[in-house]
Amino acid sequence: MDMESVPGGSASGPNITNCTVPPGGSLQAVPFTDGMAALVVVLSFLTLLTALINAAVIAAICTNKKLHLPANYLICSLAVTDFLVALLVMPISIHYITMDTWTLGQVVCELWLSVDMTCCTSSILHLCVIALDRYWAITKAIEYARKRSARRAAIMVGIVWVISVFISMPPLFWRQRPSRGSFQQCIIEHDHLGYTIYSTVGAFYIPMIAILILYYRIYSAAKTLYQKRGSSRHLSSRSMGSQNSVDHCRISHTFCVSDLSNSDPTLATDKLNTTIRIPSFETDMDGQDEKNQICTSRERKAARILGLILGAFIFCWLPFFLKEVLVGLRMVQPSPLISDFLTWLGYINSLINPLLYTSFNDDFKLAFRKLLKRKEHV
Repeated sequence: MDMESVPGGSASGPNITNCTVPPGGSLQAVPFTDGMAALVVVLSFLTLLTALINAAVIAAICTNKKLHLPANYLICSLAVTDFLVALLVMPISIHYITMDTWTLGQVVCELWLSVDMTCCTSSILHLCVIALDRYWAITKAIEYARKRSARRAAIMVGIVWVISVFISMPPLFWRQRPSRGSFQQCIIEHDHLGYTIYSTVGAFYIPMIAILILYYRIYSAAKTLYQKRGSSRHLSSRSMGSQNSVDHCRISHTFCVSDLSNSDPTLATDKLNTTIRIPSFETDMDGQDEKNQICTSRERKAARILGLILGAFIFCWLPFFLKEVLVGLRMVQPSPLISDFLTWLGYINSLINPLLYTSFNDDFKLAFRKLLKRKEHV
């Protein structure tokens, strides 16, 4: 998504509707100063880094069979979406900021605005379905394990893209078509307040509320399971020990976006029983203090991971969408510099997403190491 302007104002970025140069007016390109050169270098570096990191996530999931799990398919789809932002949206934005005038023609402008809004909306909605997938995985573990499949993940991704297209398409039907030769700006005008509310609510505010609620419930469920696991120290039956192990697996894999089995939950239990030692009644009391410390540590880690995910998402996108609403209501008229900054703050979320959703997972770390070794070997 990109910058907007109220009628009579201008901004140096794109998104929903086009604006023409006033009769008799002209746009001059900004002199390419040292400051502009530094800005281009920084933005180009961020664009390249976003593309490389998301490409690494895609490659890791595609080449590592251990990562071929429904939860990771959602991560892969998110990485593809963020990769498209880096490939199709960010470079043109750099060109536009550098030139301060649109030189690529009306067709490219139309395509850019549509791809910009569609991909950014899709990226945000992916975060919502990932949170929903994690919520089901931790609150309905056995039931959802039977339903969790590649087909279900594909359906969720398809719904995300359909919603994104329906949010980004309407402006195509009322965009101004400037006369030939006067098309020098590719920006937005807020002449449809209803659409501004519809697009911002659908693309951000509803997903944000849903994500906050889902992750709050995920954390509450995880905390309950941690406490349940810690309070069962006097029970020495194997079945209870197995259930505690499954609970722990459910929590850790919910936060780390992984899974042990996507078909039969009993297989996961058997696997856990072979790898996780279930302490007996005699040794349980001796290690209880250590267990309590571990549970507390895991609760803090879970809270830290969720805090990073939610904090990054809100920090990157809330200022932009707040500005969208205020501009639509004619309450503010931001400068081109502020508009550019808020837009790129949103773009940066496409760089942060792959880092947050993979860096806490050991399987992803191992897959990245293998990719680096393979590259060094080649």
